[in-house]
Amino acid sequence: MNDLHTAIEYLKGVGPNKANLLKEELKVFRFADLLQLFPYRYVDRSRFYKISELGQAEAEVQLLGQISRLEEVSARGGKKMLKGSFADDTGQVELIWFKGLRYLKDSLKLKQPYVLYGKPQPYKGSLNFAHPELELHADFKKSPVQGLQPLYPSSEKLQQKGLNNRGIARLTRALIPQVKGKIPEFFPADFLERYQLMGREEAYREVHFPRDLAHMKAARWRLKFEELFFLQLELVRQKQAHQRRFKGYAFKEVGRHFNHFYEKQLPFALTGAQKRVLREIRRDVQQGAHMNRLLQGDVGSGKTIVALMAMLLAIDNGFQACLMAPTEILAQQHHQSLAELLEGTGTSVALLTGSTKTPRRKEIHAALRDGSLPILVGTHALLEEKVQYHNLGLAVVDEQHRFGVAQRARLWKKNELPPHILVMTATPIPRTLAMTLYGNLDVSVIDELPPGRKPIRTEHRYDSHRLRVFNFLKEQITAGRQVYIVYPLIEESAKMDYKDLMDGYESIMRAFPRPAYDVSIVHGRMRPEDKEAEMQRFAQGKSQIMVATTVIEVGVNVPNATVMVIESAERFGLSQLHQLRGRVGRGGERSYCILMSSHKLSKEARTRLQTMTETQDGFKIAEVDMKLRGIGDLMGTRQSGLTHFQIADLTQDGPIVEAARQAVAEILENDPQLQSPAYQSVLRAFERRKAGKTDWGRIS
Repeated sequence: MNDLHTAIEYLKGVGPNKANLLKEELKVFRFADLLQLFPYRYVDRSRFYKISELGQAEAEVQLLGQISRLEEVSARGGKKMLKGSFADDTGQVELIWFKGLRYLKDSLKLKQPYVLYGKPQPYKGSLNFAHPELELHADFKKSPVQGLQPLYPSSEKLQQKGLNNRGIARLTRALIPQVKGKIPEFFPADFLERYQLMGREEAYREVHFPRDLAHMKAARWRLKFEELFFLQLELVRQKQAHQRRFKGYAFKEVGRHFNHFYEKQLPFALTGAQKRVLREIRRDVQQGAHMNRLLQGDVGSGKTIVALMAMLLAIDNGFQACLMAPTEILAQQHHQSLAELLEGTGTSVALLTGSTKTPRRKEIHAALRDGSLPILVGTHALLEEKVQYHNLGLAVVDEQHRFGVAQRARLWKKNELPPHILVMTATPIPRTLAMTLYGNLDVSVIDELPPGRKPIRTEHRYDSHRLRVFNFLKEQITAGRQVYIVYPLIEESAKMDYKDLMDGYESIMRAFPRPAYDVSIVHGRMRPEDKEAEMQRFAQGKSQIMVATTVIEVGVNVPNATVMVIESAERFGLSQLHQLRGRVGRGGERSYCILMSSHKLSKEARTRLQTMTETQDGFKIAEVDMKLRGIGDLMGTRQSGLTHFQIADLTQDGPIVEAARQAVAEILENDPQLQSPAYQSVLRAFERRKAGKTDWGRIS
């Protein structure tokens, strides 16, 4: 009996040798694997192009015409090749073959109508086709190729055995009738109707051999929805299990610390987005369930103020709070910001890092234990066993992806119940990705900048404009401003022709000589104390120019710095460019970001630089970044499971993610354990899929 678990060698046309190749090259072991070897693209074989329409076409095209000439000629190295001419009533193109010459000469007929299919290549001002598919028009009309034709992944080894695109399509066409009635449907009929989903068996048939464009789109939607539905179901159930398993401290009171700060200490009115996020946090922490919330916000959007007010809620309810940052520089900056905001309130905040001297360390440990220190800011030092709190109720983690899971887990053991967790990130994550990568968290977004923040003017300049750029920098410095100049490399690379830091530093020193100018330099190979001294010199206005690598991407707050020059900007990713730009525009003056590059740019690099000049919205930038780089590279999720989709694509399928998420929420609201008879098949399918999968979404 043929079913989905039948070994692939038992499919007609496969056999042991081809089966071994399919297993090695495409991981196709069973009928089900071939069924789920989805086309990566479709070509419309119902449309015929005219030769005059080809232009510089990038994709495959289909022509109807005749072969007017075939001749064998000498190629390089004494080898032979076959050249031909193919013509229709609008023009002529050249055909070229390097293999199978004798067979082609014997089998191809001149002056007969042929269908040609292939990719036109520009060559010496005209177009040619190398190794095109050719089929007599009479045979083409009888074949099943007409209409939308699926394109399947293949390899050189497979093609040598006849398993090219057409060969795999032939096997799939033989498979479909053999598994008819064997493809189970998970979803009840009313569910399919409610979410307008094609039936599962029909979807598999139409995804491989669609009747038309509408059926192909409906089939792909159904199969993508199914894949994303089970992922969202897993994440939402993890979140529910987390909430059942871990109780949290209830912050019932909004007391004097919070109210005094809100009424007397706020440096500016909160934006609507900040107020909304505070309401979301307040709702979480007053329920007695454990909060596990991700706070996204662009550089300068005011995440720190929100985090501080959440800490004050903890203090009002008799708890302590901590803020953990990935680097000492960033921890110092957070400590300075919180100390300035809390000045005069009587609420103390301490800093604990690897550099904290032993006497001060002992003071902090004692104050934490007796409860007299309400807020502690620090690095990994906060995780040490010696750091014992009197009553830790809230832990804020900045840029959590810089900490390991085991490190973050140590925070949980700092009190009887785990403290509430608020994770902050200044790296905007596209909504689609956030719903998937962090689907078992609650996500808050600050999508407004505080009033008064002026947009940063961003310009792209080529290396040939350097003198004009230097003159502009001198004008800014004369006006009392300061400048960052960032380089991608520390020392010269033999492989890459890019400006490096030390060479750049020397050229800056020549263009901005002492004593008229003072230049600081910071890079990752400096001793921490030297790096800190240089940063402090710049922060205090003693130097006008900071030459640096990306170590200043986070952790430097100099409101007087108004220009960010990024050398070899084509070398940086979009997220990094956006973070670097966020170092300026922190004061009241107009600020600038200048992206320097060579004239030689790849298409992707040009897109990145153009995106930076067109928008300052971190979420729009993240969307472009996701499309350019894919999911795996964007968030370091190459091993996370997010790249293992068979048909879904998070860079394009945002609406399907949202639809699947909504469907999961509606089902679980009425049937949290999927116990009703209608959803038993969904539960069984979910449990089968979940077996062996890792939980990549947990943060705390």
